[in-house]
Amino acid sequence: MFSLLRCFRLQARNPFLARFASRAPPPAANAKNVRLVRILEKRVEDRKRLASELSEDLSSPSDISRLKQLKETEPLQAAWDQLVNTRQLLEETDALLSDPDETMRALATEEHKELSSSLNTLTETTIPSLLIPPSATAKLSAMLELKSGVGGSESSLFLSDLLRMYLRLANVQQWQTAVVSQNENEGGGIKDAIVEVKGDGAYDVLRWESGVHRVQRVPATEASGRVHTSTVAVIVLPLVEESDTTEELFSMDDVKVEVMRARGAGGQHVNRTESAVRLTHIPTGVTVSMQDERSQHQNRRRAFTILRSRLMDIKLTREIAERRATRQSLVRTADRSEKIRTYNFAQERVTDHRIGLTLKNLSSVLEGDGLQDFIYELQKDHDESVLEDMLNAE
Repeated sequence: MFSLLRCFRLQARNPFLARFASRAPPPAANAKNVRLVRILEKRVEDRKRLASELSEDLSSPSDISRLKQLKETEPLQAAWDQLVNTRQLLEETDALLSDPDETMRALATEEHKELSSSLNTLTETTIPSLLIPPSATAKLSAMLELKSGVGGSESSLFLSDLLRMYLRLANVQQWQTAVVSQNENEGGGIKDAIVEVKGDGAYDVLRWESGVHRVQRVPATEASGRVHTSTVAVIVLPLVEESDTTEELFSMDDVKVEVMRARGAGGQHVNRTESAVRLTHIPTGVTVSMQDERSQHQNRRRAFTILRSRLMDIKLTREIAERRATRQSLVRTADRSEKIRTYNFAQERVTDHRIGLTLKNLSSVLEGDGLQDFIYELQKDHDESVLEDMLNAE
């Protein structure tokens, strides 16, 4: 279609940059998209300037860094070239929409529609996705801490449901999971649990789950059928193994290490050996206790992994605050007033209060499949906020 119509074009191609700024944007464009195009243009100009700084024989030590940056920004250049070409073709097609030849007008109308659709996809989807900075935590695994809150034994039962939900989601994503710590409730359910979820991108996917989750349902022990409200606090931390980062998150001089006898059920071994470990990071006051493993060495390793993850979380949160992003959702208390999501069993409804999204698929969410719909929308909302910050800083 494009090649046939080009044979009939009489209008010469005009430089894109000169016309885009002077002409009104096409219907597919809006003020936000035009501003994003300007940001893309600046990035492409920066890339061109970077290429001009390369030495002729590429022997300069700084050439390696420049070549790496040029490689990373190739998608930006490709999007810009496609935008320029599509806009030029669209302008040339405009003149043919009023051609006296009926066949030519039909061809021009069809091509104009296709080009407008391509331009819309570029400005609405492709360019915004390329301008969003890559996540610094994209390769990190995750650590989930679940703690029962308001609601007593019903809260512990709901924590069991959430734990199963996250384990099923991890299975769908083909991540590896390990329950590091789990304390059962005498009345049923789980009082608290710590789970490692290992796999690229696990933290970036699960980080939106940090917050207080509220359940509304009739407990099995409720004879009158009255609906109870209970809460569970979920904290998602980046799982940072010692080999995962060259960044020093703490100095051993700042960590107080204590060993003691493990408490609770577990036989003679629990009471006779000092296998339990407690770490205290003195500058921040972060404390980690671990006694689930049989040996002090294993508990010490687990404790340091959790300490490293909590300190990395503090660091990331501080950096987010410094960049004026306000979408961190660290849990202060497991109280109903700080809920991020409500699970209503009677109405088969799940509502995420951060983005106002309600889906009537509670069973699917608890099976892990429907949870992905919320995660997708939360990521989308986050990306839009990043673009807004970018435009405000323009």
